[in-house]
Amino acid sequence: MGGAPAAHAGPLAGIRIVDFSNVFSGPMATALMADQGASVIKVEAPEGDTSRVVGPAKGDLSAAFITANRGKRSIALDLKHPEARTILAALVRQADVLVSNFRPGVMERLGLDRRHLQSLNPRLVQLSITGFGPDGPRAEDRAYDAVIQAVAGVSASHRDKHTGLPGLLSTTACDKLTALTAAQAVTAALFARERDGQGRHVEVSMLDATLAFQWIDAMYNHVFLEDAPQGFPEIGSTLKPYATADGLVAVMMPQQAEFRALCRALGRPDIAEDARFSTPQTRSRHPAELRALLEPLIAHQSTAALEAAGRVEGAPVGRVNERHDVLVDPQVVHNQTLVQLDHGAVGRVRLARAAARFDGVAICPTAAAPHLGEHGREVLRELGFDDNQIGQWIGSGVLRDGAG
Repeated sequence: MGGAPAAHAGPLAGIRIVDFSNVFSGPMATALMADQGASVIKVEAPEGDTSRVVGPAKGDLSAAFITANRGKRSIALDLKHPEARTILAALVRQADVLVSNFRPGVMERLGLDRRHLQSLNPRLVQLSITGFGPDGPRAEDRAYDAVIQAVAGVSASHRDKHTGLPGLLSTTACDKLTALTAAQAVTAALFARERDGQGRHVEVSMLDATLAFQWIDAMYNHVFLEDAPQGFPEIGSTLKPYATADGLVAVMMPQQAEFRALCRALGRPDIAEDARFSTPQTRSRHPAELRALLEPLIAHQSTAALEAAGRVEGAPVGRVNERHDVLVDPQVVHNQTLVQLDHGAVGRVRLARAAARFDGVAICPTAAAPHLGEHGREVLRELGFDDNQIGQWIGSGVLRDGAG
């Protein structure tokens, strides 16, 4: 866990991204692309990204901000100032991708509407992330993860085990799955550009991304429109860990062979022959009865013994790790999933690397997250502006100077 896999140039090396996005959905997408070699310039308001104050922090670098903005450079601009448009136009002309996650209409008010951006750079891939979509009855509404969980049925899929009422996941799942959707869409647009030379405008809403994520299982009773088969108990109604003699485990057996394997591991192969549980479909219709049978059997075994028996028999069994257990889980350590990064005055930080390996090589973050406006002077010099002009912008409040 102390070391990092070998460095790798990354498949997106040479791609230049201008990132206007804030909090998680956009920044996590561009952080992934930065890990994969893209050069990302983060454009922040003078007060900085909201995520700089989310969770434990050292100065203007919170744990959340570091995770979602590693490997980027920051320039802090007052986007409402007319002179900022000169800087923005220069950034856009040299960019391959521009990312924003404002509500509809904000980019237009900043003078960055789609047609103007395309006129500045016809090859530009524009990614617009919104909460609810570019138009419609809720398009102008503010949207955060919990709100999308509620509207998209995630809350209804994760009910309180005591009251049965819809709950909320204690993680920003909608932001993160939107980020993954957005990153994939951008790389698809870049691939298409290699074929025809044309930029594209990619739109991803958190609502749409979450519904697509939900549909395969949490909403499968709503797929058939004609002569619909009888619905199954909703996913999650009894999907929860089992108590062992010394901890908790999760089991999941979509294949009947795996269910038989679990029954053998528990010393009760006969359960798999019960008519209520003899096929995946019948098991799905009797989840409460099955759980009542399995709970006492699992409770008599230690976690380690059940995991070992499951491995021998071919049954999917996993111990429930507390957060601190994840750090030392043998498979996590073996995979070198968690890496350490020297973050200057902040000290070392621990991050989870991007999951994908390319040709067997894991790509790890190699650069720290930026302080607010840390690279403003540097970026403007690269764009061709001289120190006199940069000084004027600092004096007029167009640019917040975070260098030094």
